[in-house]
Amino acid sequence: MQIYVSNQEVKIQLSGTERFWAFHIGSTITIPVAHIKSVSTAEPASNWKEIRAPGAFIPGFIKSGTYYSDRGREFWYVTREKDYLILELKDEYYKWITLTIDNSEALARQIQAAIANS
Repeated sequence: MQIYVSNQEVKIQLSGTERFWAFHIGSTITIPVAHIKSVSTAEPASNWKEIRAPGAFIPGFIKSGTYYSDRGREFWYVTREKDYLILELKDEYYKWITLTIDNSEALARQIQAAIANS
C-alpha cells in the first residue's frame, strides 16, 4: 500500500493482493483533504456488531474490506496490531478509513499539515 499526500488530496494506492483481500474493485481511494475531519494513530475501536460486506476477517491475520457499524460505512485494511492510520471523513462514500501502514505517525502529521494548509 502506498499513500500519497498533497495539499488537495490523499490517495491510497492498493496493491493487487490488498484489493483481493479487501474485495475492492478500484486500485485507488482518493479523498479530498477538505473532506478529512480528523486523523489519528490510536488503536481503533472495533466490536462484534460490525457487518462485513464484502471483506475478509481472519483473527490475528487480517481485517479488510467494507464494514458497516453504528458509525457508518468504513474501509479497513489492518494486518497487525500497531502503526494504525485512521481517517474520519465527511461527504465521502466511507465515513472512516482504518489502515495499518509503516510510518503511520509521519503520515498522520503530513495529512494534518495538508489539512491546515487547505
